[in-house]
Amino acid sequence: MVPHLITALTGPINELEQRILDATPVIERWFRLEWMEHTPPLYCSVDIRNAGFKLSPVDTNLYPDGWHNLSADTLPLAVQAAQAAIEKICPEARNLMIVPENGKPSSFYLASLARQQEIFRMAGLNVRFGSIDPAVKRAVNYTLPDGEKLTYEPAQRSEYRLGLKHFDPCTILLNNDLSTGVPGILEDLHEQYVLPPLQAGGTVRRKSRHFQSYEEVAKRFGKLIGVDPWLINPLFATCGEIDIHEPSGGECLRTNVDAVLTKIRRKYKEYGINEKPFVVVKADRGTHGMGIMTVRDVKELADLGTAAGRARLGDVPRGEVLIQEGVMTNERIHDAVAEPVVYMIDRYVVGGFYRVHADRGDDESLNAPGARFVPLAFSHSAQLPKPGPKAGASAPNRFYMYGVIGRLALVAASYELEATDPELEAMA
Repeated sequence: MVPHLITALTGPINELEQRILDATPVIERWFRLEWMEHTPPLYCSVDIRNAGFKLSPVDTNLYPDGWHNLSADTLPLAVQAAQAAIEKICPEARNLMIVPENGKPSSFYLASLARQQEIFRMAGLNVRFGSIDPAVKRAVNYTLPDGEKLTYEPAQRSEYRLGLKHFDPCTILLNNDLSTGVPGILEDLHEQYVLPPLQAGGTVRRKSRHFQSYEEVAKRFGKLIGVDPWLINPLFATCGEIDIHEPSGGECLRTNVDAVLTKIRRKYKEYGINEKPFVVVKADRGTHGMGIMTVRDVKELADLGTAAGRARLGDVPRGEVLIQEGVMTNERIHDAVAEPVVYMIDRYVVGGFYRVHADRGDDESLNAPGARFVPLAFSHSAQLPKPGPKAGASAPNRFYMYGVIGRLALVAASYELEATDPELEAMA
C-alpha cells in the first residue's frame, strides 16, 4: 500500500524516484564510503514531507520515541542493526542503561521504552532504565496497558562511572534530550560511552546547524544522481538570539521570512508550481513540535508588537528562531493528511510509519495532540527496491526512496555532531 498522493504535480518526485532507483548501486556505495569516514548516531528518526513536487526532511530527532508504532515485522531488522552498532561501540558489552525523559511518563512513552528494551535485549544486552530525574529516589514500577511492568531506578554516580545498584553498564543510551541542560551526573564519564553524545542535547544542538549540514549533503547527493538539490532540501534562514515579540526581533524575522519566501517563489516559478509558498517559524532548539507558526506572506508579521500579533505567535518562544521553507504533505490515508517518519539504528533503516492527523491541514505540523500512527510496509520495502514497476506506483520503491532521504539526514547528523564535538574542537 502506498498512501494516496492527491496532487497532480507528481512529475518531479516520480522523476526523483526513478533517478534513485536507477542509481541504487551508486547510492549504496556512496553511503558505504560515508560511513567509512563518519560515525552515525546510534539511533535517529526523521520526519519527511512529500509535496509531490518536493520531498525533504523537516525534522531529525536524535532521541526518538514512538518505537512501539513500528510494525512487529521490523523487529528482526532493528535487532540486527542494534547488534551491528554494539559490535562497533563495545563488543564485549553485557549491560546497557537507558536514561529516560524526566517527569512522569505517559503510557505512549512507556510503550516506546518497552520496545527499545526488547530490541536491545534481543541484541544480547541486559537492559535497565536509570533515571537522572532528582525526583526519582527509589525504584518506581509502571504498568503498561498490556500488563507488562517497566521499572525506573535512580542512576548512581561513582567517580568515573554511572550505573545502578549491582549494574555496571558499558554504554549509557540517552532517551532524554537534556532540554534543561546537561546535569553534572552525566559529565566526565570518560570510561563509558554516552550516546548520543552530550553535545546533541537540547541546550547545545541547533536545528539550523543540522540543516546546514543537510544542505551540504543534499548538494553532493544531487550532483551524484543528477537532480536539483532543492527537490530534497528545505531552504532556511535564522535569526540569532532575539525576542520576536520586540520591534528589533520582529524586524529580523520579517526580513528573513521575506528572503526565504522570495527564494521559494523563484523555485516554484522554475518548476511551474501553482501552490502558494509558505515558511514555518519555530525555535532553533528542540520544542517537541510545540511553538510552530506558518507564514504565507510577510504582511502577516506586520502587527507583531500588538496583542493580536502576539496571540498569533502563540508559544513560539523567545530566543534563536529558525525560518524553514514549508513543505506541504500531499499524502493522505483515509482522507487525513499523513507524513512518513523513518527510523534508523546505526546506519540502517529499520522501519517507519505514517503520522496521520485528521484535524490538520497539508501545511501544518502533524506532530500535535490528536495524531495517530499507521505502521506500513517499511520493514522490507526500505531495503529492497524493485526496479521494474513504474515510478510512483510501488510501495517498495516509495519506501526505499524515503529510506534514502532518511539516511541523508542521518549523514547530516553525523557531520553536525562532529562539528560540535568539544574534543575535536579542542584539537583543532
